[in-house]
Amino acid sequence: MTALPTPAAAPGAGPTLHKPQLGIGVVRHRRLRPAQHNFDYPTYFLMLPMRSLRRHPESAPALLRNRFGLLSFHDRDHGDGSADALAWLDALLQAEGIHEATGEVWLHTYPRVLGYAFKPVSFWHCQRADGSLAALVVEVNNTFGERHCYLLAGPTLAYGRELQAQKVFHVSPFCAVQGRYRFRFFHTPAHTVARVDHDDDGGPLLQTSVSGRLQPLTAAATRAAFFGMPLMTLGVLLRIHWQAIRLWRKRVPLFNKPEPPQAFTSR
Repeated sequence: MTALPTPAAAPGAGPTLHKPQLGIGVVRHRRLRPAQHNFDYPTYFLMLPMRSLRRHPESAPALLRNRFGLLSFHDRDHGDGSADALAWLDALLQAEGIHEATGEVWLHTYPRVLGYAFKPVSFWHCQRADGSLAALVVEVNNTFGERHCYLLAGPTLAYGRELQAQKVFHVSPFCAVQGRYRFRFFHTPAHTVARVDHDDDGGPLLQTSVSGRLQPLTAAATRAAFFGMPLMTLGVLLRIHWQAIRLWRKRVPLFNKPEPPQAFTSR
């Protein structure tokens, strides 16, 4: 699959200006054992060009940044909770020796809805100047208010290729902190998919994905998304607990929550 589009700039022009996008799609989850458990839910999400927004914040009037609204984006919901999420990301990449991510940074994340945020996972697509991938950062939040980042980088990094990371962070009481994640990302100008599968010591355990069609983030699109699913982020949290009740009724074993990893980022 191709990377996020990076149109060629005119001679003498500065960096390409990208516009925020809204994804309309579905979250899918499949548990393979010890009991089969499947569900899918409609969803929507933001795809934000963070470098373009830093250079030209006025170019995205429909994006309510660090302000209350039907849908909004707040920097402090990401990274170390500081006022500039992109500055945090750049510092992380530099500390990890990734210096070539000078192109666009696309953040795939849930918005705040009426000021409320719960973001189980966000994906930072860090591009080189030519639009190819230099790194991916998978930012995970659990229901205990903890956060951890998995940094994916290296010569095999590309859209469509499988990427792996050891699981070190507690997410669900129905999964032990063991095994590995297998990631695959696909992207075209009109569609995006992020797939995250979890294998434990017994083999494949969970298969999950979030996918959606992409469209410009306009005021009309924001209103349509909100009124189509007015309690979307609250619904994410309620559905997590409802699915936990269903798993408990299926007698899926529970695991105690361990201490979070000492390092905020693993790779």
